[in-house]
Amino acid sequence: MPGVVRVAAAQIEAGQDVTENLAACLRVIDAAAAQRAQLIVLPEFCNHLSWYSSRTQAHELATRPDDDFLTAIAAHARRHRIWVKINVTHAYPGGRTGGTNLLFDPDGRVVGQCDKQTLMGAENDFLEPADTVGPVLDTPLGRLGMYACMEGVINEVARGLALRGAQVLLNSLNSFALDEADLHIPVRAAENKVWVVAANKVGPLLPRDQLPAIAERLGVPPEWLHGAGESQIVAPDGTVVAKAPRTGEHVIVADIQPEAADTKHRPDGTDILATRRPELYGPIAGPPTGRRRAPGDGALPVAVVRGVGRVRDAVLGGARLVVLPELAGSPEALADALGGTGAHAVTTVVRDGVHMGILISKNGIEARQPQLHPSRRAGVAGLAPAGKRIVPIDLAWGRLAIVVGDDALYPETFRLAALEDVDVVAVPYRAQEDWELALGLPERAAENRLNVVVATPLDQAAAILAMSPDFTLWTAWQGPFTGRISTPVRTDVPPGVPLGAATVAPAQAANRMVSRQTDLVDGRPWRLVGALTE
Repeated sequence: MPGVVRVAAAQIEAGQDVTENLAACLRVIDAAAAQRAQLIVLPEFCNHLSWYSSRTQAHELATRPDDDFLTAIAAHARRHRIWVKINVTHAYPGGRTGGTNLLFDPDGRVVGQCDKQTLMGAENDFLEPADTVGPVLDTPLGRLGMYACMEGVINEVARGLALRGAQVLLNSLNSFALDEADLHIPVRAAENKVWVVAANKVGPLLPRDQLPAIAERLGVPPEWLHGAGESQIVAPDGTVVAKAPRTGEHVIVADIQPEAADTKHRPDGTDILATRRPELYGPIAGPPTGRRRAPGDGALPVAVVRGVGRVRDAVLGGARLVVLPELAGSPEALADALGGTGAHAVTTVVRDGVHMGILISKNGIEARQPQLHPSRRAGVAGLAPAGKRIVPIDLAWGRLAIVVGDDALYPETFRLAALEDVDVVAVPYRAQEDWELALGLPERAAENRLNVVVATPLDQAAAILAMSPDFTLWTAWQGPFTGRISTPVRTDVPPGVPLGAATVAPAQAANRMVSRQTDLVDGRPWRLVGALTE
């Protein structure tokens, strides 16, 4: 086993001058080596600004085996006896150009290579997506996997690498989005219990001379179109152990233990990978279909209620959907509390040895959702995971799904809900680790464009996660631009507070285009998710 490994992440500015870009790459490799790093990760597209006049120009400016750019990187790896992960545009025979991850070993050899599977926006105009998955590389530093930027805004690529044994994931970014550092980078570590070393750009991500005009056209300040920096190194529990500033060239280092990623257990002993149910995840590997139903309502008042006695208060206050924690009360008591209203409530019950979510109206139980995955928690331990699929429930305001208890741990559960064109997900839940509510459930909302209502016991925080119309840079924002491109609007319900209310937007679940030509759901690399479904 490798023991302690010192890793580094470097953020640089890369423009249209390839010579200057190479100099920046070599400079940060020198800086990492000076801090005795054994591995350094550089940002995405570090050879050239991601801006081209045509697919032909992109191919002409791309790197090639043994060209001056890659030869210099290899020589620096060899000089410092350091592992170097970079991402570049790379030319292949036949005119194809990839967004390519390359791993150089301390002898300067390329020992790992893979292309980006999911492209972002204009990248589709000049790059080709990968047609094979990236390798998991067994090295003296541990088992390494590589991905880049948009691949980390959805879950499948990082998940696949973790399932194939990666301990350390190396992410190169070219992003102005602040929610990369806040959410999308650290969640990939926590949900897979792996290390993530992520390097982002700084400086303009568009041509400097065109930046003011582009910013004016998009309606955002020019500085928001700079790389967001905040390169970081994240532990398997989601803790950020080193983080760079928002601006400026910078190298961060941290000492990590790759073998810590071999433990996949929650505090109750649940192995979060071994308890997956790949036989249920087949739709994730199916071809894109687009949304097959009309959007739901524009506004839906919802409430988190901890205690049947407050349900009546919530519905009289206007809530049309009330979500309670697991095993919160009898269906009969909840139906009584809903009497005379058109509202619905969600909780769970145990019936015939099965833990199931239930939707209740004034008339009683309207729908049932058996739990999909096994659980070891008190109260539901040992119960059979009898569910076979997500059961979509059509209501007057849109489509609902119930995610039962520990099913919320699994990114695949929410992806299945999104593929059923669900608008709102009710989650009766009990968290065990901080990342689950801080990162996990917000990401489930973000990466699927789902409104998520999470009800936990009174001693825990709960949350209502709503989809905002202020999403992407390609549509006009109703409020000021925040730099967060794919993040839910969060209403927290603190511990000890029995009732929390907010309004969610079912209609916004239909808007999945995170950028031009990039759909968060249909843009998943569905052909390459075999590790998730096998």
